[in-house]
Amino acid sequence: MKPAITVLGTGRMGSALVHALLKAGHHTTVWNRTVEKTTPLVAAGATVARSVRAAVEASEIIIVNVTDYPATTALLRGDIAPALRGKLIVELTSGTPHSAREAGTWAVEHGVTYLDGAIMATPDFIGTEHGTILVSGARQAFDEGKDMFQALGGNVQHVGEDLGLANALDSALLALMWGALFGALQSMAVCRAENIDFSELARQWTATAPVVEGLVSDLIKRTAAGRLAADSETLSSISPHYSAFQHLVELMEVRKIDRTVVDGYDAIFRRAIAAGHLHDDFAALSQFTGKAG
Repeated sequence: MKPAITVLGTGRMGSALVHALLKAGHHTTVWNRTVEKTTPLVAAGATVARSVRAAVEASEIIIVNVTDYPATTALLRGDIAPALRGKLIVELTSGTPHSAREAGTWAVEHGVTYLDGAIMATPDFIGTEHGTILVSGARQAFDEGKDMFQALGGNVQHVGEDLGLANALDSALLALMWGALFGALQSMAVCRAENIDFSELARQWTATAPVVEGLVSDLIKRTAAGRLAADSETLSSISPHYSAFQHLVELMEVRKIDRTVVDGYDAIFRRAIAAGHLHDDFAALSQFTGKAG
């Protein structure tokens, strides 16, 4: 028999989680601060709890997907805590590694099993084979929840026992994503200034994306191996990158395009070059993006 599950928080993501659980045959109880948002879920077969305590008492597994960790703390600590003893909390609210570890410490002190997860997908991917969720915490608890996790996505992964790992990976992957998105904003600003149609940018991006993906993969691999000096397998050293970068800076200066993002890049380039790495592999820049100061 499949375990009953409670989902706290039924925004777009929380609702997607509920629909996936219902589709997989789990009896699912939901709670949301604004009860009207649960109406479509009731139509789909969910049970609405009128209070957090009632929601917690209804199931042995509690999935939390609210605004942030302080919101989770406000909901589940205090008077509600005794009702959680012996249950499993799966925190899928976006947060930080240290917050996840602190929550895990609290859980142990209150007899609660705790897993922390990071959803690496938009709501439309939840419940599909490509739905990716990273989960950290006790492997045994993850394995015992296998049916539930499979319902949420075909690519739910246990990434380690350290409760902070899922959120740490989330931040690392988001840094990659935002690098691409802010880069796209910069490229569109250049296109707008130079009267280049965005459809042409999109076409050329499709053609060059595999090259960029290859560069990123090579950068990660070389940095992990500590191969920072240029060698026979270097795809590109810092020197040609910085030369081309100066052309971008000059164009932006002439066209009065905001340089906030590229000035950050420039600072990293300059620190590396000043330290004598101009002709090293691009991976040498990794030495200048770690701990500040």
